[in-house]
Amino acid sequence: MKVHHYLDVKAQEEVPGAVMRRVICEEQGAPNFCMRVFEVEPGMKTPSHFHPWEHEVYVLSGQGKVVGEDGEKKLSKDVALFIAPNEKHFLAATGKRPLRFICVIPNVPREMHTAATECRFVKSEEL
Repeated sequence: MKVHHYLDVKAQEEVPGAVMRRVICEEQGAPNFCMRVFEVEPGMKTPSHFHPWEHEVYVLSGQGKVVGEDGEKKLSKDVALFIAPNEKHFLAATGKRPLRFICVIPNVPREMHTAATECRFVKSEEL
């Protein structure tokens, strides 16, 4: 068993406007799934993308929206969402504070990541 505070995991800021912490993933010994905590700054969004695996997302704090093939849904504290495999989607922070959420995905080989998942985060007004 491993127990730690999520802030004890180094934040990865691979794109401007958001940080991700891989809090329970392969590097912590999890063989099947990767739990990540994201913080998206106000006015920013994740890249619009899709991939062959599902997402389970739980919003910890902030206000936002998720946009997918079924339209747009508001996000706020304690909202859970499921994003199906191959569904094009993005999440945006629409409030005055960062949108902070847990995102769980299966462990997948790096070569399965699409170029879309490597896109930069952009200002919401660029949508």
